[in-house]
Amino acid sequence: MGLLLAALLGLAVYGIFHGIRLYRADAKLPRDLAVALEVGSTRTSAMGSGIDRLGMRYAPSVLRMMGPKRVDALRRRLDMAGNPGGMTVDRYAARRAVYGSLGVMAAFAMLLRGQPVIGILALLYGLLWTDVIIRSAVRRRRSDIERTLPDFLDVLAVVVSAGLGFRQALERVSEKYEGPWSDELRITLRQMDMGVSRREAFDQLRKRNDSEQVSMFVTALQQGEELGAPIVDTLIQIATDMRRTDAQNARRNAAKAVPKSTLVVTMVMLPATMILIVMSFYYGSGVDFGAVLGG
Repeated sequence: MGLLLAALLGLAVYGIFHGIRLYRADAKLPRDLAVALEVGSTRTSAMGSGIDRLGMRYAPSVLRMMGPKRVDALRRRLDMAGNPGGMTVDRYAARRAVYGSLGVMAAFAMLLRGQPVIGILALLYGLLWTDVIIRSAVRRRRSDIERTLPDFLDVLAVVVSAGLGFRQALERVSEKYEGPWSDELRITLRQMDMGVSRREAFDQLRKRNDSEQVSMFVTALQQGEELGAPIVDTLIQIATDMRRTDAQNARRNAAKAVPKSTLVVTMVMLPATMILIVMSFYYGSGVDFGAVLGG
């Protein structure tokens, strides 16, 4: 057992020195990871940047194991998440390599100590933690966009009705907002500046966001443009429909919450209350039930 622990300690020391050597090495970064480290350095912590540098050598191998289809799906999920912490495809692969290796080593150590459950949890943490971060960012970003969008459309309708064109109004209002929806609009406007048609730019906006309200906004905007409907009326109608949809979703969620709360009350609070009442009667009566039952 002592020999095995010494071997593990030696392996850990070797891994630390090897990691330091890789960190200081003048290795050629993948283009995507180089952009992330330079442009997105302010969006991640120092520890995250160090982990990316440690795993950068293994990022191409991870991407090859994933395959083209999974890489394309990953790229779409990162777009929907808004590249949290400056994460890109290569940065994701680098973190998967580092976290996965740490998870495997921790699982192996826990198995040797006779704690397989903790080892399995450590392995799952190392393999899935990066994906958990992305899924959480997707949900949070979608929620922020859907909460901001109706008010944004109301302000946009007011600015358009004041005499500005739709493109100028869109740029003016997006400058006053902060958050993921404003970022998405800036990307769309820059695409239009580079020669992308309005329809194509808004189609890409819809693809980047897994949101029913964004899809509703783009569809209604394109239909209104095709039919020649006034843009102000279209924007007001979209905002009204979104608020109606939000109200329906809130009622639906409230209806789902009633059975859950009833189950919690039935399974937890009711038995606890009954136990409390019975024990109160027992200690308050002063009767020795042991003597009564024994007699």
